Amino acid sequence: SLASTAITCFTRGLDLRKGTEDVLCPANCPLWQFYVFGDGVYASLSSVCGAAIHSGVITNAGGAVRVKTLPGQENYPAVNANGIQSQVLSRWASSFSVTAGTKSTALEAVGRSVSTARPSTGKRPKKTLDKKAGNKDCKADIAFLIDGSYNIGQRRFNLQKNFVGKVAVMLGIGTDGPHVGVVQASEHPKIEFYLKNFTAAKEVLFAIKELGFRGGNSNTGKALKYTAQKFFSLENGARKGIPKIIVVFLDGWPSDDLEEAGIVAREFGVNVFIVSVAKPTTEELGMVQDIGFVDKAVCRNNGFFSYQMPTWFGTTKYVKPLVQKLCSHEQMLCSKTCYNSVNIGFLIDGSSSIGESNFLLVLEFVSNVAKAFEISDIGSKVAVVQFTYDQRPEFGFTDYVTKEKVLSAIRNISYMSGGTATGDAISYTTRNVFGPVKDGPNKNFLIVLTDGQSYDDVRGPAAAAQKAGITVFSVGIAWAPLDDLKDMASEPRESHTFFTREFTGLEQMVPDVIRGICKDFLESKQ
Repeated sequence: SLASTAITCFTRGLDLRKGTEDVLCPANCPLWQFYVFGDGVYASLSSVCGAAIHSGVITNAGGAVRVKTLPGQENYPAVNANGIQSQVLSRWASSFSVTAGTKSTALEAVGRSVSTARPSTGKRPKKTLDKKAGNKDCKADIAFLIDGSYNIGQRRFNLQKNFVGKVAVMLGIGTDGPHVGVVQASEHPKIEFYLKNFTAAKEVLFAIKELGFRGGNSNTGKALKYTAQKFFSLENGARKGIPKIIVVFLDGWPSDDLEEAGIVAREFGVNVFIVSVAKPTTEELGMVQDIGFVDKAVCRNNGFFSYQMPTWFGTTKYVKPLVQKLCSHEQMLCSKTCYNSVNIGFLIDGSSSIGESNFLLVLEFVSNVAKAFEISDIGSKVAVVQFTYDQRPEFGFTDYVTKEKVLSAIRNISYMSGGTATGDAISYTTRNVFGPVKDGPNKNFLIVLTDGQSYDDVRGPAAAAQKAGITVFSVGIAWAPLDDLKDMASEPRESHTFFTREFTGLEQMVPDVIRGICKDFLESKQ
């Protein structure tokens, strides 16, 4: 049977290469972020895991799914099922269906990858190239912080190495997949190997086998702080825009304090997972400095970042759930991602040619884009300006700091009606809306929505906005001239310009606009 590929909550049907593919969906995908089109047969624009939950093949606990590519069709219906509202799509070039995958596939993948270290008898797999690339859907730079203290002892240290090896293999390490390194915590931390040292599972397995046991106190806090500060530099192989993860293995409890180390890791944008093994018994609790050590160290104490194993014996069944967590890209709340590190300003045309009912479709588009982002005082922010000849700031970046409030403010925007002075409106927004946040940590985006010719020049104001560090997307509807749209858009203009004849076509652009923002965000990361 085929090995299954771990994918993310956002992997779409069209991202999969094969006609039939076994995939592994992560747990706890945020349901409201799924884009699903159709029912039973889904447009390939749909999220695979979203479609699998929608059709009842899996629950939000994730799991194995078999995806079959089908021809495109017309009129994908909208159906509400299992907590997901699918959307209507009038036509799309290809589709897929989902059925339950087989459970065993993933574990066989582990057995098989390990054995490739020996000369294989049977036929060579055709996809040698893919093996090198690794699992592209699991994007992560991971430091395994292993316990090398006297607490764990030589025997369990070897079992720990064994377990880490299995996790490393199942992750699908490769040039375009996850990269891993190992740090040993004991009296003093020691970086055993960096992310850049190996990009093949075989080499990593060998390096893990060779690790020697150091012994000493389990100064996990010291090691965690050291790893967060030193391990993920670009020269040591960390990659731009890829989640940084530290998986802390802890036998028993730490000899030092984890709280400060946890704070440092969060400041550095690192997601800390704690795998605690043989956690302190009631009699031992008296020796533990801080009983809440796990909650203080993890990225968020929402249950996702902590993982318990009763003992180091018989741990194979714990490999897959841990791998699923580490590959859940969108759960990495401590990473700086496009979802939590952008300011998006919407400049919306309120001219009289639009009309009341189409204006509501514009607001719906704004809501659907905003909805995909993690809006908070320390996360992403949204602002809206409506324009005719004049500009009316509906709300600024700091007015609302929760998603609920932003969405309700968008719903309450009333239609102005009037002329179209787009250039003037861009200058106004650059100065008054983006001006106050220009030195902040978030990357700035402006989305201009218009349905017609501007009465003034748009090129100068758009160039000034871009010079001020704002990436501009133009979204044109109906009579908006393509030249104006291209003149406003950031380079490369093709990927920053969108157009639809009908206002109803806005809905289908939502995933592309979100993807465009994320692509620009990743490319801008230092």
